[in-house]
Amino acid sequence: MTPTLAKLLSDVKAGHRLTPEEGTVLMKTTGRDIFSITAAADEVREQKVGNIVTYVRNQNLHVTNICKNLCGFCGFGKKATDPGAYCLDRATLQKGVRQAKERRVTEVCFLSGVNPAFNLDSYLDLIAAVHEVAPDIHVHAFSPDEVAHAAKRSKCTTAEVLTAFKEGGLGSLQGTAAEILIQPVRDVICPKKVPGAEWARIIKEAHNMGIRTSATIMYGSYESAKDQVDHLGIIRQIQDETHGFTEFIPMSYIHPNTPLFTQGIGRPGATGREDLLMIAVSRLYLDNFDHVQVSWGKLGIKMTQLALLCGGDDLAGTMFTDEVTVDAGAGEGDASYLPPETMERITQDIGRTLRQRTTLYELV
Repeated sequence: MTPTLAKLLSDVKAGHRLTPEEGTVLMKTTGRDIFSITAAADEVREQKVGNIVTYVRNQNLHVTNICKNLCGFCGFGKKATDPGAYCLDRATLQKGVRQAKERRVTEVCFLSGVNPAFNLDSYLDLIAAVHEVAPDIHVHAFSPDEVAHAAKRSKCTTAEVLTAFKEGGLGSLQGTAAEILIQPVRDVICPKKVPGAEWARIIKEAHNMGIRTSATIMYGSYESAKDQVDHLGIIRQIQDETHGFTEFIPMSYIHPNTPLFTQGIGRPGATGREDLLMIAVSRLYLDNFDHVQVSWGKLGIKMTQLALLCGGDDLAGTMFTDEVTVDAGAGEGDASYLPPETMERITQDIGRTLRQRTTLYELV
């Protein structure tokens, strides 16, 4: 390890806040210095949250794959007229909720396209359909892009949409649709999605209304290391202002079946080096976050276990199904369900303790 890197990591562990330039240097690191960074991140993780690894018992509900955006990094979304396009009716959705209830799930998570036909009432009916069957289940749903879409379709403000969601029983808002918040990158990978600045505005609006959200990044498609760190900077600034994020979720781009890759615009996803450094640098850069989640459906089980040694402390959820990741090109068995027994095995193997949590990180 170079003296410069050793000094920087020592300073960070002592409380120094990384600058964008320093963060970019860390993201670009190669060779055995990578392990110095991941070790420092693991130390910071231990200081923050101890040796507990958490997970939530949740189930994804895929309401529709019809989407107005059809982003280049996505293999899931379809036009309404495409073969295989679907939108679940209420009875089918509630069948999924009953299944979740039988599985002792504490959270249902909507993973869906942004259906151009949906308005505010459509989204409120989804929440109501869940709570009719399972009144106590936490509904973690809807991105800032869906908030903006509901407002546009129903001719109201995003604040009015968020108020209606909260009063309708939404437990927390998803911090998805962030991808990379740097606009020149968004213009290539998701040009129809809400602009980065609007995403940030809606997230802050939700936090200021007492609605907690996750924070995400989708990396490895088209962006540079500087773009990644600038994205982290936006997230860190919002957290400074609102303290409304529950966790940070890095999501590695799954490339095989996506237009961005098949058309030669994007690259074939992140490398293993980039995956581990994203977890580690996120932990070091986001000094105002307690939790960094490892997306096992994106990384696979063995890389997930390594990521828990690089600053990660949360294994996300059981999920039971993830059509979005599978349709992008991940293996069905790799991305759909992670039994708590498997979580237990990989956490014990690295000397950590697995604990079930709620969506808002209360230990069960």
